[in-house]
Amino acid sequence: MHAPGTSGECPECSGELLRDGRETICHDCGLVVSEARIDRGPEWRSFDDDTSDRRRTGPPVSRSRHDHGLSTRIGRDRGAPPRRRRRIARLRRQHRRSQTASKAERNLMYGIMEIRRLVGRLSLSRSFRDDACVLFETAQGEGLLHGRSIEGMAAAAVYAVCRIAGVSRTVEEVATVAHASEDELTVAYAAVNRELGLETGPIDPREYLPRFASRLDLRTDVERRARELAAFVSEENLAGGRAPSGVAAACLYTAARERKVDVTQREVADIAGVAPATLRSTYQDVHSKA
Repeated sequence: MHAPGTSGECPECSGELLRDGRETICHDCGLVVSEARIDRGPEWRSFDDDTSDRRRTGPPVSRSRHDHGLSTRIGRDRGAPPRRRRRIARLRRQHRRSQTASKAERNLMYGIMEIRRLVGRLSLSRSFRDDACVLFETAQGEGLLHGRSIEGMAAAAVYAVCRIAGVSRTVEEVATVAHASEDELTVAYAAVNRELGLETGPIDPREYLPRFASRLDLRTDVERRARELAAFVSEENLAGGRAPSGVAAACLYTAARERKVDVTQREVADIAGVAPATLRSTYQDVHSKA
């Protein structure tokens, strides 16, 4: 029986064969008998004598960071003496300042940080975050940041990605959690949409119904009836020229009236971010033709 790590006899000199990682080598003559393409060793690495401190490779390259996540990070040694902690703090500060070599890189860093914050507040996935970061970087490369705020362009990138994916997020919802006004967001989005030719289409009003119904605390049967009305509106092309959020609000209000649920036009309009007059006009059309 062979010892651990051995693998038979050498075909040349009958010496002992040793298995070293991917290769099987003769201990006496050095002949490489075989080589495996797969490294069956551990994917971690330990810098100590024992295996308690197992470290793998760093995080993957990410478009949601201005440096793609490739720069070095200086951590915090909280157990170190005060003098060493102050030295590490100075190093961290200087390192942070050196990460941006130009104003453009600094603007990109601030914009991406704002996008990450917005995506978290809007409960969007990482794919939306990465796409919005790429869109912001493209807009900056095309010179669309000139004369516009970084926060407004970041909010516009998030809103544009939602529009492209058909996810129901209104301008008011994005502006509420952004460090930019609705006007800044609207102006930036119009520039991005015009200059970059985004493939944005109208959002299906039915996408808004679950969130609006939840915020109005409406019953399931009301939401189900509103979905039927929204499908009818789409089939009959009654939503032309109207905001999808307003159409969804009108369908919810119509369904609530049919189910004798006490809800006012002002409450529904505020949830949808439209004027009560807009809701009333759409409601009259839906109610008369549905």
